[in-house]
Amino acid sequence: MLPTDRRYSPVAAPTPPTPTPPTPAPESETKSKFLGRLPLPERRYVAEALRTETVGGVLLLIAAVAALIWANTFGSGYEAFRGLHFGPGFLGLDLSVQHWAADGLLAVFFFVAGIELKRELVAGELRDPKAAALPVIAALCGMAVPALVYVLVNVIGDGDTGGWAVPTATDIAFALAVLAVIGTSLPSALRAFLLTLAVVDDLFAILIIAVFFTNDINFVALAGAVVALAVFWVLLRANVRGWYVYVPLALVIWGLMYNSGVHATIAGVAMGLMLRCSRREGEEHSPGEHIEHLVRPLSAGLAVPLFALFSAGVSVSGGALADVFTKPETLGVVLGLVVGKALGIFGGTWLAARFTKAELNEDLVWPDVFAIASLAGIGFTVSLLIGELAFTDDLQLADEVKAAVLIGSLIAAILSGVLLKLRVRKYRALYDEEERDEDMDGIPDIYEVGKPDYHLRMADIHEAKAAEHRRLAAQCAGSGNSGATLDGAVHTGAENAGNDTEVPGAARDGASGPA
Repeated sequence: MLPTDRRYSPVAAPTPPTPTPPTPAPESETKSKFLGRLPLPERRYVAEALRTETVGGVLLLIAAVAALIWANTFGSGYEAFRGLHFGPGFLGLDLSVQHWAADGLLAVFFFVAGIELKRELVAGELRDPKAAALPVIAALCGMAVPALVYVLVNVIGDGDTGGWAVPTATDIAFALAVLAVIGTSLPSALRAFLLTLAVVDDLFAILIIAVFFTNDINFVALAGAVVALAVFWVLLRANVRGWYVYVPLALVIWGLMYNSGVHATIAGVAMGLMLRCSRREGEEHSPGEHIEHLVRPLSAGLAVPLFALFSAGVSVSGGALADVFTKPETLGVVLGLVVGKALGIFGGTWLAARFTKAELNEDLVWPDVFAIASLAGIGFTVSLLIGELAFTDDLQLADEVKAAVLIGSLIAAILSGVLLKLRVRKYRALYDEEERDEDMDGIPDIYEVGKPDYHLRMADIHEAKAAEHRRLAAQCAGSGNSGATLDGAVHTGAENAGNDTEVPGAARDGASGPA
C-alpha cells in the first residue's frame, strides 16, 4: 500500500478535531482580585464622591486650623461663643452652639453616611458577600486593635478606659484632604478601598454611639421618633415627592430622637438607610444617589467644617503637648490612631486575603495596603465627637483627648504621606493609564480594549496621523533641502500632534460608535 500523500490524494485531508477548551476551575479554587480595576459605573461614582469629600476635607482642615488659632489667641471669646444657647426651650432644644454643631449638623453628615452605606450594600462593594469580606474584616480589625491598644495603655498606666472608642474612627474627608495636599494620584481601587473602609467604619461608630453612649432613655420620645420614621418610610415607598414634605418630617424625627436620649445623629443614619439606592428601568440615578448628590456638598462643605470649628479648639501649649505623651488616656488615643489603625487594617486585610484566597492586584504590593492603613489613622470628626461623649464629666480631660486626636491624626498623616510618596511614580503611572482616553469618547481606553469599535476608531486615528506624516515627508523631499526643513517638519508635526482633536472626529465619521 502506498504511503498517504496529500499531493496524490483525491480527497482533502481530514480537519483535525477542535480541541476541547479546558474545564474552568471550580469557583472555590479560583482567586478573586483584591484592589483590581473597578467597574466603570462604580469608578465614576467613587470619583464624584471623593471629589466632593476632598473639597470638604480642605475646608475641614481650614476650619480646624481656624479653631486652634481662635482658641489659643482669644480663648475666652471662643469658649463664650460656642457656649451661647439658643433654640425652642419648650421643645427641649435650647442648646449651645457647640451642641447644635455636634448633634444637629453632624446629623446631616450621618445622613449622607447612611445613604453611602445603603448604596454600598445594594450596588457597591458590599453587595457581594465575598467581595465585602475584605473591607469589612479590615474595618473591624481597624477598630478592634486601636481599642485594644487604648485599653492596654490605660490598664498599664492606671488611666480611664472609658475612652476606648475614641481612636476607632476614620475621617474620610480629612484623609482625602491629606491626599490632596501631598498631591498623590492614587489609583481608583485604592481610593475605593479607603472609601469602603470609612463607610463600614462609620457604621460601627454609629453602633458604638447608640449602644455605649446612650444613658437615660425617654421611651415616649423614642416611640414618637420610631412612628415618625415609619411615616418617612411609607411616604418613600408611596413615591411621594417634595422637599417641603420630607424636611419638616426629618426635623421632627431629629427632635424626637434628641429628646429620647439616643444620640440625635442616629436619626440621620436611619433616614439615609431608608432611601432607595437601586436604579429602576429608565432611571439614570436612584433617589438615594440623587439626594446624596444634593446633600453631600452641604455635609462636606458646611456641616462638618462648622462642627470642627466649634469642637477642635483646644489648647496646644507646650505643657499641653507634653501631657499628650505622658497621660495614659491621651497616649492611648495617639497610639491607637497611629499604631492600632495601621496594624489592625493591614493585619486584618492580609489575613482575610490569605484565608479567602483573594489575590492582590499585580500592579500593587502589600506596602501599598499598609500606606492606606496608615492613612486611615486620621480620625477627626467622629473621634472628636466620641471624645466629647466619653468624658462629659471631665471637660479638661475631654479637651486633652481632643488634642490627642489632633496630634495622632497629624502623625498618621505625615507617616502615610511619606509611605505614599515612596510609590508616587507607580501611582501616577497607574492613574494616567486609568485616565487615558485617546479616542476621546468619554470612556477611558482601559475599559474598551476588548471592543472592536474602539480598535477601529484607534486605527482610523493612527492612519490619519500616518497620512499627515507622509504628506510632511513629501513636502520636505519636494523642497530639496531636507536637512534645513527637518526641524521645521518635526515642529509642524508636533503641532499637528497636539491639535489632533479634529482628526479623530473626522476619522470617527465613518466609524461606528462605542459598543
